[in-house]
Amino acid sequence: MLSRLPQMLERIATIEARLEQVRAHDPIRPPHDDFATALTDATAHGARPAPSSTSTSFDGIIQRAAAASGISADLVHAVVRAESDYNPSCRSSAGAMGLMQLMPGTARGLGVSDPWDPEQNVLGGARYLRQQLDHFGDIRLALAAYNAGPGAVQRHGGVPPYQETQTYVRRVMGYLQERGGAIR
Repeated sequence: MLSRLPQMLERIATIEARLEQVRAHDPIRPPHDDFATALTDATAHGARPAPSSTSTSFDGIIQRAAAASGISADLVHAVVRAESDYNPSCRSSAGAMGLMQLMPGTARGLGVSDPWDPEQNVLGGARYLRQQLDHFGDIRLALAAYNAGPGAVQRHGGVPPYQETQTYVRRVMGYLQERGGAIR
């Protein structure tokens, strides 16, 4: 039983994060005091699983953002898939929001007034990714900066030794390769 404890705790954290997403988007419902009530309420009131990673619902938005930022739609799709799996209501435990998981300060700095708006979110995320590509000149470093922040990439002189960031870079590169591999 103790050997399964880390997996159980990870699963609980995942469920709690999803419940937090539901709570963050429905200010009418009060927060719950216990997990069981929150889970029941979330399931009963329209909580939905993340859309399929093959979603084409945001193709137009992604095409416009890619054109505006000068990067490929394939790259934007790969980042959206890795960040939110095309779920515009996605919110991380760190507070990142929307399809491209913009942090509030980053969103403000990019001129994104509503990070929950898919159009603004993707345009801002693509613009931020373009900045990282221009700054680092390397797709892997740009993706690492998108995930861990440019300061972490600079401090470590490359992809930071964070498991999450290393996995993220591999995941996005894999998604990009599935889509054809175009960066620009």
